[in-house]
Amino acid sequence: MRFRAGLLTASKVTVLAGALGGIFGLSVFAGMQVALKTREVAAPDLRGMSPQDAARQLTDLGLYTRIESLRRIHPAIEAGLVAEQEPLPGATTRRRRSVKLWLSSGPNRGEVPALIGESEAGARERLRDNVFELNSVSEIRSNRYPTNAVVAQEPPPSSNGESVSLLVNRGERGRTYVMPNLIGVAGDGAAEILRARGFRVTVVGDHPYPGVASGIVIRQAPEPGLQIARSEAISLEVSR
Repeated sequence: MRFRAGLLTASKVTVLAGALGGIFGLSVFAGMQVALKTREVAAPDLRGMSPQDAARQLTDLGLYTRIESLRRIHPAIEAGLVAEQEPLPGATTRRRRSVKLWLSSGPNRGEVPALIGESEAGARERLRDNVFELNSVSEIRSNRYPTNAVVAQEPPPSSNGESVSLLVNRGERGRTYVMPNLIGVAGDGAAEILRARGFRVTVVGDHPYPGVASGIVIRQAPEPGLQIARSEAISLEVSR
């Protein structure tokens, strides 16, 4: 009898402990749900607001502001105001999250901005702000313009279009020299002098040239008068 009484008591304790554990688990779960709910907030409608007013409203709700660099064309919202947002108005998000904002560029792209003289980075930013696509970037190397400056654009400023191509100066490649006229001189001697000054020279002589002694330069590349750097190759064709 004592054994049965002890067994019944142990069973009651186990059942009671299980019930208490279940109640504790439910209370913890319910508490977590309440805590999560208190962290949630509905995204406000920021469209048509200035970036400053939108940021203040988001701060009041415990949210952060993230303004995207690319603007959006909008037929009804004037340039510089919020045109689109993510999350959408009314969507549930959590506090301390960011809300992405896209500003309006107005109803159309407007005229192509003047970019000549600006840095490449500045020109790219202005194109993004005015919702123009960058079609291509070509390069020149010159000491007449600042390095990485835009020296030409297509289409020109104040014209219409959707994309713009840029010509950017990358700066001088290095010191250049004027290619001398070597026609009529001895090829081996000319090649030796050029190589001593760091140029790469190739001498070829495959064809006889009537009336010209063997080894005389009859053709050259680059041509006389052109600018040449030490990194470029020079080819001399001599008579046989």
